[in-house]
Amino acid sequence: MKINVFGCQVIYSQFGLAIHQNDHQARRRFVEWAQNEIAVVPDFHKRILFSDEAHFWLNGYVNKQNCRIWSEANPQVYVETPLHPEKLTVWCALWAGGILLQKR
Repeated sequence: MKINVFGCQVIYSQFGLAIHQNDHQARRRFVEWAQNEIAVVPDFHKRILFSDEAHFWLNGYVNKQNCRIWSEANPQVYVETPLHPEKLTVWCALWAGGILLQKR
């Protein structure tokens, strides 16, 4: 995707998930299950927990999935990183009862 802002464009890697033959059926089963739970358990939505984690490298490395480079041309940037850099992992979850946070 290219967006012109002052003659520059954003350069980033593209990632895609493989779609498998049974994915549609699995998603449909999940939706049917969730609809049934909502009908049976009135506060079902209060039992849902959304979670994610992020890694922060202490040497300044930035995950290329989260990094955007604005440039007039593709800079072909190569970043060398140590094999096992020190990092801090943060896990967070949101639910009806609040926010859960853990640092590792």
